[in-house]
Amino acid sequence: MLCGSGGRFCAFDRGFRGCELFTVCATMMREMRVVEKRQLLSAEEIGRTLQRLAHEIVEKSGGTNDLALVGIRRRGVPLSQRLAKTIRDSSGVNVPVGTLDITLYRDDLSTVGPQPVIHSNEIDFSVDDRDLVLVDDVLYTGRTIRAAMNGLFDLGRPKRIRLCVLIDRGHREMPIEASFVGRNVETSDTEIVEVRLKEIDGEERVVLVDRVP
Repeated sequence: MLCGSGGRFCAFDRGFRGCELFTVCATMMREMRVVEKRQLLSAEEIGRTLQRLAHEIVEKSGGTNDLALVGIRRRGVPLSQRLAKTIRDSSGVNVPVGTLDITLYRDDLSTVGPQPVIHSNEIDFSVDDRDLVLVDDVLYTGRTIRAAMNGLFDLGRPKRIRLCVLIDRGHREMPIEASFVGRNVETSDTEIVEVRLKEIDGEERVVLVDRVP
C-alpha cells in the first residue's frame, strides 16, 4: 500500500483491511512531521525545464502529427497544459490535451479512504492511433503510470504511449521508465519530492522534504 505524498509511508499485510488500514496509516502520518531539506527547482528552473521538455517531445516525435498530451490528475494536468502552450507558441500547432483520473485503476483503491473521490476523465479526442505522451509531476514506483495506461487502453488503442515527468526520483517497483525527464533526483524511501505549482498550490517550486518522528 502507498500512503503519503509521493512515497511509501507504510506497508501492512497484517490483517488490517479497508478503513481500518487507512485509519492506521493516517494516525502514523499525523505522528510524523515533515522537514524541508532543500529546494530542487525554482520557478524559473521549472519554466526552463518545461521549455526543454516541450522541444524534446516534438523533436523525438518527428513533429506534431497525431501527437496528444494526457495529464494525470492532479499536477500532471497543469504541466501538460504548459507543455502544450509551449509547443503552440513555437510551432503554431494546438496539440490536444486531455486529463486522466487514475483513481479507479489504482491497486490500493480499497485503502485510499472510505469514499475515494472519483473525477471524470476529460479526453475529448479519440486515443486510437494517437502518439500519446502521459504527463505527471513525479515518477516513483511506477504504479501510477501502470494505472494510467490501464485507463488509456480502456479508451482505445493508441499508436504509442510515452511518459514525461518533471522529476524522476527512482525506487521503481515496475518496469516503467520515462522518455522525457526534467530532472533525476536521488532520494531515500523516507524522503518526499513535493512539486508545488501556482495553479494548485499558489507557489512555484520543487522541494525535497523528509519525514521525521
